[in-house]
Amino acid sequence: MSDNSTIEWTNATWNPVRGCTKVSPGCKHCYAERTAERFRGVKGNAYEQGFDLRLVPEMLTAPLKWGKPRKVFVNSMSDLFHKDLPEDYIRQVCEIMRMAYWHTFQVLTKRSERMRDLLNGPLSEFVGLENVWWGVSVEDRRFGLPRIGHLRQVWGAKLRWLSIEPLLEDLGRFSLKGIGWVVVGGESGPGARPMAADWVRRIRTRCDQQGVPFFFKQVGGVFKKKAGRELDGRTYDDYPEIEAKEPPNRRIRLDLLDEFENQ
Repeated sequence: MSDNSTIEWTNATWNPVRGCTKVSPGCKHCYAERTAERFRGVKGNAYEQGFDLRLVPEMLTAPLKWGKPRKVFVNSMSDLFHKDLPEDYIRQVCEIMRMAYWHTFQVLTKRSERMRDLLNGPLSEFVGLENVWWGVSVEDRRFGLPRIGHLRQVWGAKLRWLSIEPLLEDLGRFSLKGIGWVVVGGESGPGARPMAADWVRRIRTRCDQQGVPFFFKQVGGVFKKKAGRELDGRTYDDYPEIEAKEPPNRRIRLDLLDEFENQ
């Protein structure tokens, strides 16, 4: 968890789950796995078990302790809809997002079918939360584009978004109907696969045509800081409109903590 994230499009990360498994080409050079595995076997470290999937219930209530409103990336080191995560635990994560209404939660998954099925079924009470953005990762045509269709089938979502990162090929023509935000970025770190600027330009044009806010995260590459974030000489930092909500005082937040822990 980080209350001061270096990820360009968020303010904080919240990881009530740690670890994951690969499901598509976008996972090949996973930064989260690379980070976690550096600490495998280091006694007392949060990633002593490396990138093995595990629940972290002691982190569930962290957002209730943050008074200042934040954009919060949910599970930057995992996937909330991993097939091995218990439905009841996902429900607890959703309940915290509902209680911490003053934050904006950015949920991102590659398991789009499970997200759709749970939010249209047993977890439907959470799908329309005003402060939760439901999103999917898109890296290519074969694996990524079908996730957009699954996301559209999440009925009642207030905002759906795409993280098109790492962008591994030209996505061709695709619709942004029902999508409220698009983030695009190249892969970074060791072994980073190259991204062509024209692939990004076509997505930017599609966003312009369909009135979707466009955020360009990074060019990527082995040395991503050197490559920077500019596209055609400028940066793109567009967001959906966020309704500012007054956070509760510390006493009320402590009451919320007590309510959750005594459910």
